[in-house]
Amino acid sequence: MPGPGETLLGSGFATSPGGKGANQAVAVARLGAECHFVGRVGADAFGERMALQMKAAGVNTKGLIVTEGVPSGVAMILVDDHGENSIVVASGANAKVSPDDVDNAESLIASSDAVLLQLELPIATVVRAIHVARARQVAVVLDPAPISDSLPAAAYDVDLLNPNQVEASQLAGEPIGENLHSAKLVATELIRRGARSVVIKLGKRGALAVEGPGGQICETPAFDVSVVDTTAAGDAFAAALTVARARGLAMDQACRFACAAGGLACTRLGAVNAMPTLKEVEVLLASAD
Repeated sequence: MPGPGETLLGSGFATSPGGKGANQAVAVARLGAECHFVGRVGADAFGERMALQMKAAGVNTKGLIVTEGVPSGVAMILVDDHGENSIVVASGANAKVSPDDVDNAESLIASSDAVLLQLELPIATVVRAIHVARARQVAVVLDPAPISDSLPAAAYDVDLLNPNQVEASQLAGEPIGENLHSAKLVATELIRRGARSVVIKLGKRGALAVEGPGGQICETPAFDVSVVDTTAAGDAFAAALTVARARGLAMDQACRFACAAGGLACTRLGAVNAMPTLKEVEVLLASAD
């Protein structure tokens, strides 16, 4: 990755539909669940392409609003020779998703088994979605990325908080080292703040789950895959975890399902295009048994 003032030669360039919400929606649909997307794109070629890509994957896009006067959100992603990435997001139309948009989707939320959220939207909109879902007794999963320095207390009122290790450390104000004990301490702190369960994505080390104060701790190893690009692995994981829990899988089974989906996403270049199908996840799970 280039440092300040440094210019490096790259080996290639590609564009791919993506965005955390879109990635997760496509992953949910490809994993065989019914998925409705609520969000915004700009009235531009990127927005049109994104809508077509989601529809092709089986996502219901009636809640997708085309917003005039602002561009679609984009992310500039650098991927190194080891498949690791750095990302800068320009929010565009994502920043226009409002609490009113949530209220307009209340009947849709009420009929759902789960609501999956991330932080590429204004925090007030995310908090409103949490409030509406909780009032309707709908499970809420929050993938707190891209991370800010802190979250309001209302953002912790979720059934499952799913940060990666960097995000978890930033939220808790405590580092996560090589020893998983530090991850357990961080997860426990996030539960103390209100999350009912916490699953921390640990990359090549898999995932760590803690359910409730003093609850069960579950450690799930990662799958051994050939890493090409980790860009959307966390989104595949979050989507698979949400689908698995909505289907009633126990936390250990849900984390294993999510690790398989996240691992498969690492084997492909791109974002939406990297999201695995249910069949692919099932094949990987079966091969590891």
